[in-house]
Amino acid sequence: MIITRTPFRVSFFGGGTDYPAWYREHGGAVLATTIDKYCYISCRRLPPFFQHKHRIVYSQIENVNHNDEIQHPAVKAILNWTGMKEGLEIHHDGDLPARSGLGSSSAFTAGLTLALHSLRGEMVSDKKLAEEAIHIEQNVIGENVGSQDQVSAVYGGFNHINFHQDDTFDVNPVILRNERRTELKDHLMLCFTGLSRIADEIAKSKISNMKDRTTELMHMREMVDEGTAILSSKSPITEFGRLLDESWQYKRNLSDKVSTPEIDNFYQVAMDAGAIGGKVLGAGGGGFLLLFAKPENHQKIRDKLKNLVHVNFNYDDTGSKVVVYQPNGL
Repeated sequence: MIITRTPFRVSFFGGGTDYPAWYREHGGAVLATTIDKYCYISCRRLPPFFQHKHRIVYSQIENVNHNDEIQHPAVKAILNWTGMKEGLEIHHDGDLPARSGLGSSSAFTAGLTLALHSLRGEMVSDKKLAEEAIHIEQNVIGENVGSQDQVSAVYGGFNHINFHQDDTFDVNPVILRNERRTELKDHLMLCFTGLSRIADEIAKSKISNMKDRTTELMHMREMVDEGTAILSSKSPITEFGRLLDESWQYKRNLSDKVSTPEIDNFYQVAMDAGAIGGKVLGAGGGGFLLLFAKPENHQKIRDKLKNLVHVNFNYDDTGSKVVVYQPNGL
């Protein structure tokens, strides 16, 4: 039995510049942190006593005899790509909903890929695992996704990640005083809008608009350095919140699918109640709303957005890891 635990992530700046269509020409960067909400994957070899070869348990239950019968796109792709011939039982559990802008799909891909390496007794570096997760999502499954989610999920921590034109990347931990890290977290709020969306469709529309949104994306890339500089300096932390608001306005212009009237209303209500900035996480269109506000205004914002689910969180510094390793057990 192998169990992996892979964190979800909160991205602050640079989203959009992590798409290959952009960084292969211009280079890209993101500023992001993983949080203490996780995707858990348990995986074991399935004894040959059942009528099915594979059992896959997530929001659905699949009992199948051939890989091609698998409905879950990531499971099907990973098993085919790894050439896994043995029967497996795979269970997925997540602390937060899927399709919510926290990189849950990439956490799943990285976690299952790590589990299969471990089941085979193979050690895999963070760099290789992140590269494999990117390859599986972008090339094997063929999804319109960027590369930041896979890197954040695998490495964990608060990072400034650079994406280069040759498809390589650098992960640079953001060095902050503990007081500054705490100050930032104390200003952040995470709210679930209850709106689900298909990230691939939104990402596709953003990619098709990239040539017409060069100015916005260049500014969004610059904000990664600006945000890092604010955190590393003695500037008021509120400058970070104002930069988030500015970044959100640019992000909304990348595609008419990024925001919706409901999201715009949530955001404006929060701003009227004392928020300084924020953004919809991930591709947009729904999922989680990240808000930045002084701690004394948090309760007022919660009251105004009382129909949303508010999630308390902390930082994660571990990345994707094996938390149970019993290779001889079924």
